[in-house]
Amino acid sequence: AMLSPQQASPRQATSPITSQAEREQALRDYKLTIEYKHLKQHAPGGVYLLPSFDDLRLFHGVIFVRRGPYMNGIFKFQLRLPAKYNDSNTWPVIIFSSSVLNPHVNARSGELDVRSAYAAWDPHKHYLVTVLTFLKKIFYMKRDNFVAIKPESAANRDALEAALSDPVKYRKSIEACVQESQNILYVADSSGQSMFSEEQVCHQVLRELLLQNVNNPASVSRSSVIEMVKEAEHSK
Repeated sequence: AMLSPQQASPRQATSPITSQAEREQALRDYKLTIEYKHLKQHAPGGVYLLPSFDDLRLFHGVIFVRRGPYMNGIFKFQLRLPAKYNDSNTWPVIIFSSSVLNPHVNARSGELDVRSAYAAWDPHKHYLVTVLTFLKKIFYMKRDNFVAIKPESAANRDALEAALSDPVKYRKSIEACVQESQNILYVADSSGQSMFSEEQVCHQVLRELLLQNVNNPASVSRSSVIEMVKEAEHSK
């Protein structure tokens, strides 16, 4: 018996992604992973971002503020991306879990007013590093930066009015905000991914090893750092 051409031909491989919408979403996912890889080399100084274990569009972050009115503040936040990011006008959403007193941060929700900086989100110009740069910028703004903000459009109107009318009191409130960020540093968040532990002997040993052996951080090898970490771990 002869086989028909349809029976004789080998079965063609089929893609698990069958619809146009699924293909487009897979491409968005791929672009996001590339963007995050790029971010690891180009993130603003003092800002760190970790992807969620089970959600490609959820990140857990922390910023260490090194100078200015918020100096020594350590503020945790979550960054959520819309499903269709990075299409036009798919703004990232950043919500601080630490309390942040700032005209650009909603006092109740902790949400950063991203749209005040980017009225339109352009995927050809705006990326994760873009919004993280704005996040860092709000901690270094001076009084002159707040003058242009309209009270009715401020994320935190009370903070704006205090910054403009009573800078001394506003500065003291910021200092209290910084102190609170330090007080809750070791409190684990719901994700369990932004965890800090109090200093132990191994941390002290590692710091001493780094100071002794690393003259130029840019030239130190990954393997040598790992060896120093292992040595410090043995001091527990």
